[in-house]
Amino acid sequence: MGAVAALETLLATRSLWHAGRNAAIAADGEPTGHAALDALLPQGGWPRRALTELLLPADGVGELALLMPTLARLSREGGTVAVIAPPYIPYAPAWQAGGVDLAMLEIVAASARDALWAFEQCLRSGACAAVLGWPAQADAQALRRLQVAADSGQCLGFALRDRKHAGNPSPAALRLEAVRDVRNAVAWQVRKCRGGPAPAQAFAMRAG
Repeated sequence: MGAVAALETLLATRSLWHAGRNAAIAADGEPTGHAALDALLPQGGWPRRALTELLLPADGVGELALLMPTLARLSREGGTVAVIAPPYIPYAPAWQAGGVDLAMLEIVAASARDALWAFEQCLRSGACAAVLGWPAQADAQALRRLQVAADSGQCLGFALRDRKHAGNPSPAALRLEAVRDVRNAVAWQVRKCRGGPAPAQAFAMRAG
């Protein structure tokens, strides 16, 4: 299914998702599901109505495990989670084991040319609680459109990108880079965050 057809189906069959919290506290963070990470971030969680950028040395370093508690909770609350042109076919049993309601998970197939457009449209639609994308070739202008779209759609946007982009300016409200800690385990270093200076301490997820 192409990106256009998939998006038309998504927007036609899903009612709009609305945040369950009062808009007056929209500046507060959306809990990440990791108490130690929430404590590091100035807003106490993922920035709402915004784009978060995850900078990765390679695919599969724990980025989905980082996001899974949030995606699972949003899906159980009735929010659609859209995954745009993932580099690998999502393994449904793993997502289900992570707590995601598969009925609320939408995988949007798109060509490399259409993936950025599909990412922006899902963010802007108001039909999704969270949208994941892999905008490999996006420049600062394209990322700004994604940020504006996330704000317009009152959505959590997650852009998973190669860490070679770490040195480039980004309009994302939050940037986390996967690094190695003293135990050679993956930790997440805050490179930029809305609402305060980036903390020096990295967040290391506990195994299991």
